[in-house]
Amino acid sequence: MSGEDRFGADLENARRNRGPVTISEIVTDPVSDWATDFSHVDPAWAADPYPIQDDLRRRCPIAHTERFGGAWLPTRYEDVAAIAYDTDRFSSRAIVVSHVRPPREEAPVGGVPPISSDPPFHHDARKLLLPAFTKSAVAKREEATRAFCHELIDSFEGRDVVDAASEYAQHIPTRVIADLLGLPPGDGEKFREFVENALESVNRPPEERAERFGMLSDYLVAQIQDHIEHPRDDLTSFLIDAELYGRKLEPSHVVGTMILLLIAGIDTTWSAIGASLWHLARTPADRERLVAEPGLLPTAMEEFLRAYAPVTMARLVKEDMRWNGVDMRADDWILLSFPAANRDPAQFERADEVVIDREVNRHAAFGLGIHRCVGSHLARMELRVALEVWLSRIPVFGLADPSAVTWAASQVRGPRTLPLSIG
Repeated sequence: MSGEDRFGADLENARRNRGPVTISEIVTDPVSDWATDFSHVDPAWAADPYPIQDDLRRRCPIAHTERFGGAWLPTRYEDVAAIAYDTDRFSSRAIVVSHVRPPREEAPVGGVPPISSDPPFHHDARKLLLPAFTKSAVAKREEATRAFCHELIDSFEGRDVVDAASEYAQHIPTRVIADLLGLPPGDGEKFREFVENALESVNRPPEERAERFGMLSDYLVAQIQDHIEHPRDDLTSFLIDAELYGRKLEPSHVVGTMILLLIAGIDTTWSAIGASLWHLARTPADRERLVAEPGLLPTAMEEFLRAYAPVTMARLVKEDMRWNGVDMRADDWILLSFPAANRDPAQFERADEVVIDREVNRHAAFGLGIHRCVGSHLARMELRVALEVWLSRIPVFGLADPSAVTWAASQVRGPRTLPLSIG
């Protein structure tokens, strides 16, 4: 059997043999009370979640909703951290809240290892990826990333307004991840669709989401076939040849890890770059200071990550239990809002302010516990280079139309449209 047939057949078998899943009723009504009926895909949350989080932290620090079949939203840093570190009572077998809960039999691997994996499998699956994301490995990608940022800005010549989200921020991680995995750089538009299908369509019917994920799986199987026929020095070829416990990775493991890197590696960084530029466009004093003091950028960057942390991760409750005063049911979702944790005044001074020279900043933008982002060095490099190049080339810019800025309504929040005046 050829490599393509092996991967394709095994993936199809995996789809057919999935165990029973729990599907909840789809609710699209506006939120009535954020403490008892929250929805992270509500337009109000997408537009500005911070006042909502602050209100919940004061009056109902662990909010609940029956949407998505039941979910909890802790908003205090200590609660988010406690759940993130507690792998005994909370499972990571699914990390994107939807109307479908995968069967428990999918643990400890999950669909997109290692982020969907529970101990002890998680440790070994994560260890496989570490060499590709060390500081030294990431440093080798900086020159190409910087050159690409300059290319993007070169394309703005003669224009007074550009969309910094769709014409700049989005393309940087797309190119970096494509190069990392050995995927065609011209497939960037497909990658954007895959991201939206995975993260911004969670309130769509399960059948539609399954069809969209099938398109992503089919694309990756085709890419894997090409790598089997034409091996090269990239992460996809590494995963195809990698061994765990004395045997090659299961095809579903290879595809799942590629899905993770493709979606999480693009959307999180895209969102962080866009949110940082949005802040600087609406805060001239911070923009002017960073232009005058470029050495401050690494510190400012960490503050942007804290204040505009893009990622909210999910867990599933393993068994019925009473936890910190609330009665959680088995298979309830937990939304681990790292953005809410990062703005908890019990953890950070002036938590609701963006202080670009903040010295003590142990934020949770890259997560907490065993699933802390394996690609944090890569994301930091992309964010730093993207901002360095932009500020050096376009030191004066502002919001062309504040009302035209839109934000993703998903567990990864960042600007999707960001028109900036650059003339």
